[in-house]
Amino acid sequence: MSASSTRSQRPPWVVPVAILAATAVLVVLVVIVRTGGDSGTQSGADSPGQGAAAEVEQVEEPDFSFAERRDDDDLLAAGPVDAPVGLVIFSDYQCPFCASWNADTLPAMMQRAEAGELRIEWRDVNVFGEASERASRASYAAGVQGAFWEYHDVLFADGETRSEQELSDDALIDLAAELGLDTERFAQDLESEQTREQIAENARLGLELGAHSTPTFILGGQPILGAQPTEVFVDALDDALAAVE
Repeated sequence: MSASSTRSQRPPWVVPVAILAATAVLVVLVVIVRTGGDSGTQSGADSPGQGAAAEVEQVEEPDFSFAERRDDDDLLAAGPVDAPVGLVIFSDYQCPFCASWNADTLPAMMQRAEAGELRIEWRDVNVFGEASERASRASYAAGVQGAFWEYHDVLFADGETRSEQELSDDALIDLAAELGLDTERFAQDLESEQTREQIAENARLGLELGAHSTPTFILGGQPILGAQPTEVFVDALDDALAAVE
């Protein structure tokens, strides 16, 4: 049975409830990551909140793999749709950390996708505003012409973000022309209802999962917060592959 048919058989309340539960756990994980190293403020059995923190740390790690779309028609994806491990990336085209991760770590992940080990799905949450949303629509419009990753990489060229002026409608269309795309079609797709709906859906997924800062990742069903070093992703991928063998 395919992943898409499995999803279609779920009761309509399953995904919303799962998202709400996952959001709560992801927020807890964010708190643990951000506060876990601050252990010198109080000590001893009477320290406020110490027992609650211990209980949280014992909670079984949640599986966020339901965020993977695994759709053959996904224009913002790389790697086999049935790859053993999935990586969902929540990003923003004005986020400098997203840009540096794109330059430093994405190439290593793309190699693993090309090897058939990883499915990569890009999702923009556009927390920086309208310019980010325009860039997301532009990258999707490029994807309609089979050039999502080429356009995406130019938006993050040299591990840097572009200014808001460089993310205007005219500038984005000019960029499509530089890549040899059909600019008339690109301009239409940039403003199409289908493009707007897909970009809004991608952003909604990320925000419902608690990805209010970028970049945020789900690799093998587990969250990774921030532009961690490449080794963190390589190790996590190797662990995920070992777990499914």
